[in-house]
Amino acid sequence: MPPTHHPFQHPHRVALHNEIHARPPEAMSTPLAISHVIMLCDATQREASRAHVVALLRDHDLPLPDAQTTHFRMEVGSFRLRWELHTEFVSWTFLRVLPTDTYAEREPEPAIEVVPQDWLAALPGQCLASLHLWALPKQEGARGLIRHVLHEDSLVASSVAGGAGEVYTDFAIHADGFSRILLFVDPLGSTADAGAHMTPRRLGRLVQRLLEIETYRMAALLGLPAAREASGVLGTAERELAELAGAIRTATRNDEPRLLDRLTRLAGEVESQYAATHSRFSASAAYFELVDKRIDDIAESRLVGMQTIREFMDRRLTPARSTCEWVTRRQDALSQRVSRISNLLRTRVEIEQQQSSQALLATMNQRQDLQLKLQSTVEGLSVAAITYYIVGLVSYLAKGAHGLGWPLSGETTAALAVPLVGFAVWRSLRKLHRTIVGDKSHEA
Repeated sequence: MPPTHHPFQHPHRVALHNEIHARPPEAMSTPLAISHVIMLCDATQREASRAHVVALLRDHDLPLPDAQTTHFRMEVGSFRLRWELHTEFVSWTFLRVLPTDTYAEREPEPAIEVVPQDWLAALPGQCLASLHLWALPKQEGARGLIRHVLHEDSLVASSVAGGAGEVYTDFAIHADGFSRILLFVDPLGSTADAGAHMTPRRLGRLVQRLLEIETYRMAALLGLPAAREASGVLGTAERELAELAGAIRTATRNDEPRLLDRLTRLAGEVESQYAATHSRFSASAAYFELVDKRIDDIAESRLVGMQTIREFMDRRLTPARSTCEWVTRRQDALSQRVSRISNLLRTRVEIEQQQSSQALLATMNQRQDLQLKLQSTVEGLSVAAITYYIVGLVSYLAKGAHGLGWPLSGETTAALAVPLVGFAVWRSLRKLHRTIVGDKSHEA
């Protein structure tokens, strides 16, 4: 077959293509103990988690992941490790095959007991969730284990995977800091109905979804403390905004700069708080949706007399979700109200500034009229003064010319020259005035 010449490839094509295969479920068989730990990490702690898992693998002479690896599975001595690097947290899942037993009289050993305890205690970050899950085959007396593992007064249970399994939990943190889930499944070939048994791949998908329900539930609730804290800040800001709105109605011109300063500071506080919590509330909304999706995926149905996982979540998780959503809406509404009142106050200040500008222009016009009148007066005096000096020159010239044959005396010549010179000077000044005023009007 001749080689195929492919066009130039997008640099992210392979990574994007393989994204649909990221973190796939693995085949599992009962009896199985699983310990799942979620560590909330910042950027530095996420890199420290990579170094921490590398140290464990190096101690067991196992191959090490590269710097780009975000998840892997590996057999580490007597347990299997699944490590996943997420945006906000790192998940550590430890799996251990249990010996065949009835487990009717005691709690099965958790998978975490075979993990090096010193190494486990040094996991980077803060523990957000920790869970022991046991996947056990349905057998005689198996359900008697429930009273040894879970609190009966808060027990939640349902049939899952189309009746192929039953899941029991109490959503409680026990004395060791871990919550617990019991999963009883019909092993392959235990019934004639092919849809009522649990294949290893199907069991792996079910276990992964149960773990993700607990993980995303806790991640979604991270928005609740932020919502409660934001509610107090919003209440104070709303009261201050109401006071400002009332003060603006009766404010004088001297009060407006102070009110505008208070309103600007309030807007800064509101926007700062919005920026600090918006990403957290957005993430919580996304996690709440993932919880709903994972509950849909396990296809649960009711066991007689028991509350299902969905019913428990709807009753206990909905108030927290509603609180986060309500705070988000309050933030948006408060930001819009602050913006409207700010625009209202600025409009009022601008109108008053325009009125002040109009009054200033009117005053300037009055002053200009006075200047024109004064200028007219000065022009009259200037005509008289210039005429006086010019007539004086004419008188001297006439006296000198009289001796040379000029028929009129100097006084007579001066008297006759007064109206002519005055009219000529007046005309010249008016022409000069029109020229100057005309040039200024043209420039304006």
